[in-house]
Amino acid sequence: MVATGRGAYLYHWRYDRHTEKRVQEALDRDQWSPEQWKKFQDERLAFVLHHAATKVPYYRNVWNRRRQKGDRASWELLENWELLEKEPIRQNPEAFVADGCRTRDMFAERTSGSTGKPLVMWRTREVQRAWYALQEARVRRWNGVSLHDRWAILGGQLIAPVSRRTPPFWVWNAALHQLYLSSFHLAPDLIPCYLDALKKYRVKYLLGYTSSLSVIAQQVLKTGRRDMKMSVVLTQAEPVTPSQREVIAEAFQCAVRETYGSAEIVAAAADCEQRKLHLWPEAGFLEILEDKKPVKRGEPGELVCTGLLNADMPLIRYRTGDRASLEAESGAGSCECGRRLPRIQGIHGRMDDMLYTSDGRKVGRLDPVFKADMPIQESQIVQESLERIRIRYVPGRGFTSHSADHITRAVREHLGPVEVILEAVDQIPREANGKCRSVICMLRGEQDKPVNTRG
Repeated sequence: MVATGRGAYLYHWRYDRHTEKRVQEALDRDQWSPEQWKKFQDERLAFVLHHAATKVPYYRNVWNRRRQKGDRASWELLENWELLEKEPIRQNPEAFVADGCRTRDMFAERTSGSTGKPLVMWRTREVQRAWYALQEARVRRWNGVSLHDRWAILGGQLIAPVSRRTPPFWVWNAALHQLYLSSFHLAPDLIPCYLDALKKYRVKYLLGYTSSLSVIAQQVLKTGRRDMKMSVVLTQAEPVTPSQREVIAEAFQCAVRETYGSAEIVAAAADCEQRKLHLWPEAGFLEILEDKKPVKRGEPGELVCTGLLNADMPLIRYRTGDRASLEAESGAGSCECGRRLPRIQGIHGRMDDMLYTSDGRKVGRLDPVFKADMPIQESQIVQESLERIRIRYVPGRGFTSHSADHITRAVREHLGPVEVILEAVDQIPREANGKCRSVICMLRGEQDKPVNTRG
C-alpha cells in the first residue's frame, strides 16, 4: 500500500492528460533534420544562458565577480562559461534555482551518489512531465511497450535487509504497474525467487543495472528456464558489453536496448533497433573535451553538458563525470532505423575510473581486455598499485585457461609489465547504490601517481 501510494504521487508528477500529445511530438521530432535540431538547440541555449546569468543566483554572482575584475567576456557565448563541478551544487543547491521558483513547489530528484554525497535537483511539474514524455517516447514506444504495461525494475533501493535470506526482495507498485526488485539479494540460490516473482506479476519488460540483469540472465540459462520471455530488456546506469547483451537476450528471448541518462537530465540517449545510441537533443547541449579543449568527433573525452530542459535549475557546462565519444559526422537519415536523431558513439565509463601507468599515462576503461566473445558474465578491474592489477571476474560457460591468458596479455598490452592477479568470484561486489563499479583505482592520491615525463 505504501509503495502504491508513492507510485500514485509519482504518477501525478510525471503524467497528465497531455502526456500522449507530448509523446507524439517527441516521436515526430525523431525525423527532424540536423538543421532543425541546430536551430532548436541554438535558440534554447541562448535563452538558458541569458536566463542563468540574470536570474540564477550562483551564475549571477559568478558573472558579477568577473565583471568587477574587468572581465568583459559575453555570457551569450558558451565557451566563455567556466566548467561547473559537482561540489558547488552539493554545498548550496538552492543557489542554482532561478528567481521566482519555490523549491517547496518543485520535485526533488536525488542522484545515486555513486561518487560521493548525492546531489539534489529540483524540477517543476512541467519539466518533470516533459522529461517523462521523452522517456515514454524514446525508451518505451521505440520498443513496443508503454507506461500502461506491467514492468519490473532492478534498482538500488533497499527493499529488505541485506542479511535477509527469505523473499520477498521486491514490492509491487500498482500505480505505476511496477515490480521493484532489490539488486542486493542476487545470490544464485535466491534468483529463482526473483524469476517466480516476474511470472507471478506477469511482467512484460525489464529495466535495470546491466550487471544485475546479466547475473539474473546467467541463472536463467543455467537452470534452463524458458518461461522468462520478455518484450524487451532495457539497461541503464552501466554500459552493456557485447557478451552481456548476448546472455541477456538469450535468457529473456528478446532484444536488449541500452539507455543513458542522469538525474540531472542534462544528457540522454537510447538504443534503436540497430544498436545505435541516439541522443535526445532536447535534454542538453553536449561537449566532448580533453584537458578542457574540444576533441575531434569520434575521439573519447570528458562529457560536459549544458542542460536545455530544466531552465529552472540550469546546469551550464556541467562536468558529468562520464567519458564519451560522439559518432563521426554522418548524413541525415543515415541510420538504418530511419530516425534522424544525432548519435553518440559510446559511453566509456566515469572520469574517476582511470588507471595509471608507471610512465605517466592515464588509461580509461579497458574494454578491449574483455573481447566480445569472452565467456565472462561480469568483471571488475582494481588497480592496487602502479605494479599490480587485480581482475575480478565471474566466469561464464566455456571460460578456460586460454581466456585467462588473453586477459593477462591484454592488460599488459595497455598498462605495461604489471603483475596481473585473476580472481574468480561468484558476484562482483555492489556499491551502496546497488551499482557495480567496473574500474577501481586504489592509489591514495596524487603522491602515488607518476608524473607524465613525456612533455
